[in-house]
Amino acid sequence: MVATATMGLEAIVAREIKDLGYEDIKVENGKVTFTAGIDAIPRANLWLRTSDRVKLLVGEFKAFTFDELFEKTKALPWADLIPANAEFPVIGRSVKSTLFSVPDCQAIVKKAVVESLKKKHNISWFDEDGPFYRIEVALHKDVATLTIDTSGEGLHKRGYRYLHNEAPLKETLAAALIKLTTWNPDRPFADPFCGSGTLPIEAAMIGQNLAPGFNRNFASDEWDWVGNDVWDKARQEVEDLARYDQKLDILGSDIDHRSVELAQNNAKEAGFADLITFKQMQVRDFSHKGSYGIIIGNPPYGERIGERDEVEFMYKQMGEALRKLDTWSVYMLTSNENFEELYGKKASKKRKLYNGNLKTDYYQYFGPRPPRKAD
Repeated sequence: MVATATMGLEAIVAREIKDLGYEDIKVENGKVTFTAGIDAIPRANLWLRTSDRVKLLVGEFKAFTFDELFEKTKALPWADLIPANAEFPVIGRSVKSTLFSVPDCQAIVKKAVVESLKKKHNISWFDEDGPFYRIEVALHKDVATLTIDTSGEGLHKRGYRYLHNEAPLKETLAAALIKLTTWNPDRPFADPFCGSGTLPIEAAMIGQNLAPGFNRNFASDEWDWVGNDVWDKARQEVEDLARYDQKLDILGSDIDHRSVELAQNNAKEAGFADLITFKQMQVRDFSHKGSYGIIIGNPPYGERIGERDEVEFMYKQMGEALRKLDTWSVYMLTSNENFEELYGKKASKKRKLYNGNLKTDYYQYFGPRPPRKAD
């Protein structure tokens, strides 16, 4: 199996896979490979919060010529996985490889798979009107990796965000930002730049131990060799492990009233309308009665011409407001390299992350640990 990941999130994805009970985990750039039984197909798709997709690794080999790519692809056990009526498009990419023409590589892989299936299924024409099996040929330094996508739509499509604002934070990145903090469901959580509500909603899901894929379907739902029983068992596990009665203190606020309405609608769609409080508020006015909470924000970065001065002034105001919450921990994601100076405090730690194609830093300000509860 291959769980793909945004650069910088591979270790978090690996930890999630380990938490699901799978081993033989190998972390590489942009992906985590692991070995598991068929039950991992539904479980990984339902539970992985920070991975982009889950793929089945069919084969990996060196290929310097088109003939080599064709013959080695044809030799793989496609008919054990792909039924005669399947729809099986081929996508591809090539980096630092002799075979650099992606359309040619795709066409050759498609032809090789067709030849392999013809032989096993004993038919010469494929209508491709059945379940969906998207094949990918990825060439990197002359090594061809052939996979089948088990997810369908990307795993960030949780099924709750029908509407979003201009620059939405991807759900997988939002979940990773939360997992990189010390937040747990007993502590308050706040996002002063909530936008369409992604961070508060992801926090509610984590807090109640709800699988992020509980509300959607996957390509492999339709695969006979995985089977309904395996999917039913995985979905029953999701239901059994959910903590619907877990109380949460989650606040999302934003300067824009339209964003607040949007966030409320998305929270309602996710089933968290009564769990998350949303308010229209400027960050300079931010306050909270709770203590030892976690603030996570994805503020405007000031990337657009004319916005920078305004954003940098807001960062100063943010620093003044949030430093008053002296028991809280603060985590901010931004591409602005002067953030610490503007905020008025050096971060305890910072981590490089990518928000889409934009290189950002995750500035982490650690507050004191909450006192231990008496037994």
